[in-house]
Amino acid sequence: MILHRIPPAFARGFGAFLVFFVLSASPAGAQDFAAVLAAADRTEADRQNDGKRQALELLTFSGPKTGWHVLDMGAGGGYSTELMARSVGPNGMVYAQNGSPSERFATRAKSPAMAHVTALTRPFDDPLPAGTPKLDLITFFFAYHDTTFMEVDRVKMNKAMFDALKPGGFLVIADHSARPGEGTSVGKTTHRIEESALVAEVTAAGFRPVATADFLRNPADPRDVSVNRSGIKNDEFIIRFQRP
Repeated sequence: MILHRIPPAFARGFGAFLVFFVLSASPAGAQDFAAVLAAADRTEADRQNDGKRQALELLTFSGPKTGWHVLDMGAGGGYSTELMARSVGPNGMVYAQNGSPSERFATRAKSPAMAHVTALTRPFDDPLPAGTPKLDLITFFFAYHDTTFMEVDRVKMNKAMFDALKPGGFLVIADHSARPGEGTSVGKTTHRIEESALVAEVTAAGFRPVATADFLRNPADPRDVSVNRSGIKNDEFIIRFQRP
């Protein structure tokens, strides 16, 4: 078991609020994430991406459980969507939101592993159709920064995610770290966002940060160039928020 806490920088910004929790390798009711990743029908491209994404740690931290309903925001080609679908199993449901159609996602959607995935081409600030059942988990991996330069009302987006979750449900966000003071100003140029700026926006919607992890961190990243051409591993943060 690994003990995590909200960093002191967060505590200073949010009324000295510290949260401690224990994260086990196999949360109660969860799939065996190592087995999920070892499934014989996964593609070689996805297996290669597992290393970049630290997939076992990512799944363990996110904690999808069998039978859960999950929304994958900014699903892109569906790499994380498929991981969630495999994790929640055939009795769960995964919604995959993209702001525009994705040919890569459409190709992936033909896989049997995606049988209980619903693809949604919808605005980030209106990600789900009316009547969608309340969710257990929302994942938002490496795409929140994109909404800073798109025509997205992020206040509305964050409120929509809050309202979509059951009380006690989780929002897990991972993104590329910007330098202190850059806030949301470099989303289009370096594809990064300052961690504290993201936290401020999300907590303003009613979420509370309950956990962070450092498995995607790289202190050697100067964070002064685009994540697409930095030449070294990007410094990335991951935060778990909860709807009270």
